Amino acid sequence: MEIIVRALHSQGHAIDVVRTNISWYIKDDSPHYKAITVPVLRTFNHDFINPIIQKVIATKRDFSSSISSSFMNFVSLQLEMFKSMSNMHGIMCELVTTMLEDEELMITLKTNNYDLVLTDPALGAGIILAHALKLPLVYNVRWVTSGEGHLAIAPSPLSYIPITRSGLTDKMTFMGRVKNVIFYAIWETQDRFFIRPQYQAVCERFFGSEVRYRHLLQGADLWLMRVDFVFEFPRPTMPNVVYIGGFHCKPAKPLPEHLEEFVQSSGEHGVIIMSLGTFVSELPDDMADEIAATFAKLPQKVIWRYKGKRPATLGNNTLVVDWMPQNDLLGHPKIKLFVAHGGTNGVQEAIYHGVPVVGLPVFFDQFDNLLRLQERGSAKILTLATVDKDDNFLKAIQEVLNDPSYRMNMQRLSRLHRDQPMKPLDTALFWIEFVMRHKGAAHLRTESYRLPWYSYYSVDVVLFLTGAPLFLLLNTVIFIRCLCKAMSKRKVKHE
Repeated sequence: MEIIVRALHSQGHAIDVVRTNISWYIKDDSPHYKAITVPVLRTFNHDFINPIIQKVIATKRDFSSSISSSFMNFVSLQLEMFKSMSNMHGIMCELVTTMLEDEELMITLKTNNYDLVLTDPALGAGIILAHALKLPLVYNVRWVTSGEGHLAIAPSPLSYIPITRSGLTDKMTFMGRVKNVIFYAIWETQDRFFIRPQYQAVCERFFGSEVRYRHLLQGADLWLMRVDFVFEFPRPTMPNVVYIGGFHCKPAKPLPEHLEEFVQSSGEHGVIIMSLGTFVSELPDDMADEIAATFAKLPQKVIWRYKGKRPATLGNNTLVVDWMPQNDLLGHPKIKLFVAHGGTNGVQEAIYHGVPVVGLPVFFDQFDNLLRLQERGSAKILTLATVDKDDNFLKAIQEVLNDPSYRMNMQRLSRLHRDQPMKPLDTALFWIEFVMRHKGAAHLRTESYRLPWYSYYSVDVVLFLTGAPLFLLLNTVIFIRCLCKAMSKRKVKHE
């Protein structure tokens, strides 16, 4: 979001950013925006996410070949995700309630004459705030509160649209389609019973029962979707969905001196970089030791972003850092491989710079993101259950390094991604300003979300079209039978 805020500021726009007093990322002072700070008692931060990550890792490592054990692990993981998601959205409902109850704050926001609200609909506070302020709504979106963004707005046939966490592609067998429907039901259950009621309660309290949260979510003017079809499987979409995948990617800048020196020392073998993202700051000690031991066997140099306990098996070829300029490293000509968790940002940066991937997905969409790369021949996926067994990690790295097809396929994706009439960030800026100029984009927005499900799927029409002829046929049969009976009686009398 900060990248879009900086770009809007460079175009001369004034931006106010609503943040909490214990915000994870957002500073209370910046030359690019003015912060509006809302006091809260709890928020979404490392203290909230770390226990979830640790439990997910432990559950995945407990994977068993036994069907019953695997099923129980799956159920345990789903229940943990239900609980975590419910708590997270509860925090967001507390935030927006605090804002709406603050009369002075709301008067200030209403008198500031904003042009629009820009928010990420994975969390619903911005959606409700936009309705309260009666402003056009623009999404910077990959996820909504109920799952992947497309599912909330575009037709999504389950026969070839894989649901997140299903581990499926757009080519499904019969059992794959069964699995896909089951995962869709899981997402719907989570949304209908654990998430949506919390936001709906806020809507009813402040706006009345006629305002439906789901309608507010689906009624945004513009959806800036953080994927493109180099990465995403082909699927139906809508006129107000604009694709800006890779908008945060840019040409590499020179590395800091100490990193450049380390990279150049790799010689002809090159460098591997590894990062499991912001959420996963550390791994179980034995797993970290196995990963470090694997790196020590390689001729390549390794830069590993890791904040956990220093592995005992760390080799001289491995540099462990708290932070690294990931985009700049991926764009360096000596980088041979990216070991990644599969977050959307990292995957898009790997595509932009043409660097093949060995994936270690942890949770949520990460396996699905990596699967899209693996299907295109540019990545190899390992599970946490197998990464430290039978030299699987070493074999995967050597396969991707030694088989030139992985790099060739990723560089092909890079060429496709870059071959666009406008840079994705410029596209995003154009459409945001479009909404500003025209006070919304109602002409691009479908009204289908206001239809009840039986109207959307034309169930009532089908029932009418099948029922009316059947009714007519039944009446005709009854009429003929009555006529026959009447004629039969008349004949008996006559005789």
